Amino acid sequence: MLPGLRLRQARERLGLTYRDVERASYELAARRGRSELIVHISRLADIENHGVVPGLHKLYTLAVVYHLSPLEIFRWYDVPIEDCFPDGAAFQAPQTHLAAPPISLKIPLRFDPAFDPRRTELLSRMVEQWGNLEGTLTNGNSRHRYGYVGSSDRRMTPLVRPGSVVLIDVTMRAIADDEWANEFERPLYFVEVRDGYRCGWFDQDGSRLILHPHPLSRCQPEEWRLPDEAEIVGRVIGVVTRLHEAGNILPGESPTARADSSRKAP
Repeated sequence: MLPGLRLRQARERLGLTYRDVERASYELAARRGRSELIVHISRLADIENHGVVPGLHKLYTLAVVYHLSPLEIFRWYDVPIEDCFPDGAAFQAPQTHLAAPPISLKIPLRFDPAFDPRRTELLSRMVEQWGNLEGTLTNGNSRHRYGYVGSSDRRMTPLVRPGSVVLIDVTMRAIADDEWANEFERPLYFVEVRDGYRCGWFDQDGSRLILHPHPLSRCQPEEWRLPDEAEIVGRVIGVVTRLHEAGNILPGESPTARADSSRKAP
């Protein structure tokens, strides 16, 4: 079904005329102080009958007036909004940064009767029905945020490789002195500094915050002063990484090139 027809049906189900929608859009625009939110009768007719695609502000207005989710209208126009997170993960950026969370999370609803959790197996073969968990990952008060390790950031290679996506618990901002037996148990933290972000092992000595890169990365330790030069975003509690990607280990890379990925903050 054409998206314009869907919007028309949504309007008619509410018993709204073109003039009702235009009047409501004026009220919304006045409340928000944004004239772009106004939907004139002629434009609404074009959207419903002539395939005109509404701009972002007018799409928001229609969602408000029709009591619809803007994400649902995006789907009507074949915008794959649920795939924004995985599609974005496929395009690497040089610098480490925070990333917007997924719109929804695909979860298994029903497993194959032969599924045995003790065996290593392809999950796609074991799940009979998938579903989407929406809304919870985009809550502004969530304790979790996502970070992206830049394609030129090799400070924690090979433990956390360039291009990795990390899950951060923002309620855990104190550098823990917990005992750990190996590098996999040592806590990782995500930290904002003057020139961007760092993901790695950290120690705190008073106001001194020290980054310890992985020994195999050949990167140098870095140091900042809290809170003027650095802020702890949170503790890394999950990592999704790619193995043997071309951007992770560059053939014939010089020590100078590696040093560029671990320059000290000014």
